[in-house]
Amino acid sequence: MIAQETLTPEEMAEIDHEIALVPMRRAAAIEALKIVQHHRGWISDDSLQAIAGYLEISPEELDSVATFYNLVFRRPVGRNIILLCDSISCYVMGYEKIYGQIRDRLGISFGQTTPDGRFTLLPNACLGTCDHAPALMINNELFRDLTEENLDEILDRYH
Repeated sequence: MIAQETLTPEEMAEIDHEIALVPMRRAAAIEALKIVQHHRGWISDDSLQAIAGYLEISPEELDSVATFYNLVFRRPVGRNIILLCDSISCYVMGYEKIYGQIRDRLGISFGQTTPDGRFTLLPNACLGTCDHAPALMINNELFRDLTEENLDEILDRYH
């Protein structure tokens, strides 16, 4: 029999804090997923089972929450997550050239991770900076007014 993952005491304490802020345990589902992902990098099936058990909801219900949000990762991702905005504003202002340069430089397309685990590339419908398009976000850092010239410099910052 395969041992199932359990939540660490630190994860449980952080989830308990979120549970205290909401009227029902299940209402802390997205925050619990984010907490465990922060510690583990992604939400495995076993992690999902452990969180569901802790929140006293079915794994299927929690999975529906996890798969609804595009920033909850249900498979391993790279150390750095690139969210490339593909909104109409970014598209008009040069998105295709930026996407092409990322594909060429990193050798990956949307949904893929570099072989060294350094980057995962994901599309994003809007980063809320249309007046500075095209834009992308790496982890929690927003980059605006992208050009082919400044993109390589930005990518070089992440190792």
